[in-house]
Amino acid sequence: MLTQAERKKIITLIKQEVVPAIGCTEPVAVALCVAKATEILGCCPEQIEVLLSANILKNAMGVGIPGTEMIGLPIAIALGALIGHSEYGLEVLKETTPEAVEAGKRMIDEHRIQIRLKEDMDEKLYIEAHCQAGQNTACTIIAHGHTEIVYVRKNDQIILDRRSGNSEDNYPEELTVELSLQKTYDFATTAPLDEIDFILETKRLNMAAAESAFGKHYGHELGRVLRSKAENRIMGDTIFARILSYTSAACDARMGGAQIPVMSNSGSGNQGIAATLPVVVFAQETGADNEQLTRALMLSHLTVIYIKQSLGRLSALCGCVVAATGSSCGITYLMGGQYREVAYAVQNMIANLTGMICDGAKPSCALKLTSGVSTAVLSAILAMEQKCVTAAEGIIDDDVDRSIRNLTAIGSHGMCETDRMVLNIMTHKGQ
Repeated sequence: MLTQAERKKIITLIKQEVVPAIGCTEPVAVALCVAKATEILGCCPEQIEVLLSANILKNAMGVGIPGTEMIGLPIAIALGALIGHSEYGLEVLKETTPEAVEAGKRMIDEHRIQIRLKEDMDEKLYIEAHCQAGQNTACTIIAHGHTEIVYVRKNDQIILDRRSGNSEDNYPEELTVELSLQKTYDFATTAPLDEIDFILETKRLNMAAAESAFGKHYGHELGRVLRSKAENRIMGDTIFARILSYTSAACDARMGGAQIPVMSNSGSGNQGIAATLPVVVFAQETGADNEQLTRALMLSHLTVIYIKQSLGRLSALCGCVVAATGSSCGITYLMGGQYREVAYAVQNMIANLTGMICDGAKPSCALKLTSGVSTAVLSAILAMEQKCVTAAEGIIDDDVDRSIRNLTAIGSHGMCETDRMVLNIMTHKGQ
């Protein structure tokens, strides 16, 4: 049984990791870094230079920037300097206006923005922004987390330095929580309801994002197409079809640059979408009550956080693998599953989706989310039939937590060369 102190730590962790975000979190994090440097500088920069880790660069190259009808980093950087407010966190660009976009375009055309790869960088989430105006300069670094500002300097004065080995400050002790799948399940299913019902905000935001996309033309319009085809003889008018259409629609809107917030998980809006909407739609379609939905959403989101603890925020492994694993746990719970069945669902997910690559944030992420969520439903169905991939097969271990470690080891270490190859392909097209 979890103690009250343990529950409090987990709740603090969840509230830190499940937060609203407008736009893809990688370019938004770059905009946040630039916004902070601009604030320190005290005026609009004349020149901006950003140095990025390969994973940040990869995830920011091809995605729509909210409110701009443009893609990529230059406009995100310009807007971070022009209208960004660092206190907004991952909603840093929420005050974007047409006038700001035009000013941002001029900044780009005047070659005031430079973007470079940070060489010899082991940290996968790293953003360094240098802003200059006259004789004054400011530098801000974000690392480890999308909103984790670890270094701030104005001219020669160091204002903050929390880089590894350079600071006596440690990350908050209340965010250091050792999780397991059993602990995750126990927390979600036994915590007092009034302590965890804040997770229902994920339903409100992410359902609104999906609904906003059905009547519009974002990205590849996968959600709208699936919904329009829901009554045909291929998909049918089923719970499964609705799960796929709602999940992909929210992703369509987000990757297409819609200026609407979604509830993210572990720094990713798409992970938040995939951890939320399959569970919400299944609960609605099967008549689950408010408590069942709350606990299923908590199980889904906390499972994602748990897996990401050993995977890292960015990797060569597509985030839909982790997020869909969370939603499979939530759906299994709504089907009446106990811990045994939830563990089976996780094993089935790892046996199926491990190895799906991340090749950046972009409109076609909706296709990958749909693949992940399809597998989530399949894995839950099998788990409820007491069907589970065994330790005699592939990377699966008898212990589900060791299976999770196998998955994350492949994603964080085994696929490093894959990551480099993907970035090389993306940056050398047509050459």
